[in-house]
Amino acid sequence: MSKFILIGAGGAAGAISRYLLSKVVNSLAPIGLIPWGTVLVNVIGSFLLAFLMISSAQRVSIDPRYIYLVGTGFLGAFTTFSTFSYEFITLISKSSFRGALYFLLTISLSVMAAYFGFILGRGR
Repeated sequence: MSKFILIGAGGAAGAISRYLLSKVVNSLAPIGLIPWGTVLVNVIGSFLLAFLMISSAQRVSIDPRYIYLVGTGFLGAFTTFSTFSYEFITLISKSSFRGALYFLLTISLSVMAAYFGFILGRGR
C-alpha cells in the first residue's frame, strides 16, 4: 500500500479523533478558562509519538508502514500546533493571564509527556 494512502487514512482518523475528543473535553472542562481539549490532544499525541518513535528505533522492529499510518498520519493530524497558536493569540488578546497559562501548560505538559514517552519507549 502506498505510504501516501497510509498517511491519509491515519490523518483522517486522527483529525476526527481530535475533533471528537476536544468537543467532549471542552464540554466537561471549566467554562471559558482555557481550551482543555487542545491541551489534552497535544499532551497525549506528544507522549504517543515519542513512545512510538523511540520504541521503533531502539527496542522493537516496527514496520515503516505502521509509522506512516500512526506516527505521521494519525498523530500528525491528532495533535495541532496551528490550533494551539490560534487559541493562544485569541486568549492573550483577551487576557494575558489566560493566554500565558494556556501557553505554559500546553508546552510544559506536552514536553513532559514526550519525555515520559521517550523513557517508557526505550524500556530502560
